Amino acid sequence: MIQAFEFSPFQENTYVIADDVTGEAVVIDPGCYEQAEKEALGRFIDERKLTLKYLLLTHAHLDHVFGVAYVKRRYGVKAYLHPLDQPIYDDVPTRCAVYGLRGYEPAEIDAHLKEGDQFRFGNTILDVVFVPGHAPGHVAFINHADRYVVGGDVLFRGSVGRTDLPFCSHNDLLNSIRTQFYTLPDDYVVYAGHMDPTTIGHEKRTNPFVRSH
Repeated sequence: MIQAFEFSPFQENTYVIADDVTGEAVVIDPGCYEQAEKEALGRFIDERKLTLKYLLLTHAHLDHVFGVAYVKRRYGVKAYLHPLDQPIYDDVPTRCAVYGLRGYEPAEIDAHLKEGDQFRFGNTILDVVFVPGHAPGHVAFINHADRYVVGGDVLFRGSVGRTDLPFCSHNDLLNSIRTQFYTLPDDYVVYAGHMDPTTIGHEKRTNPFVRSH
């Protein structure tokens, strides 16, 4: 089961992925900013009696980490991030001040992840791939059994992640898409950090920023 929530003024997609057999689950990129958004996420997890195992971050931009402290505190799980994004995560309070966003609660990252890592919950496996460009430590999570990618802000339906922020690289982003995403079969679904899902095949054929070649 994959459940998406659209949170905050940034319209960020937060994902709950649950193993259908065991009810074990992960949260990816908790962007819940308002208290009502946090409670909506918690209510979904609790009502379905899911057992949260991990809190995973594709990258550390502020709209993807607003709810880290809430999820850690409520469920006692560890938060995982790529080490190259740790400085960006540590700077989130400053970024929130720039945007005039009050009430952000900092929380520690408990462990770093890297390409090749696997996260197992129940019978579900997520493989970690390194996809820098939008952020220096950006990763994506691939489920090969169910043929989908939780891709953060790398590849969108008809678009790609922005690269005008500090520590971004447009060339790295396009390379990540071509080498890590476009090498997957066309029917893999991409659950992105913003907007609706898409497929690898659709973007290879139609994405105006990076087509298959």
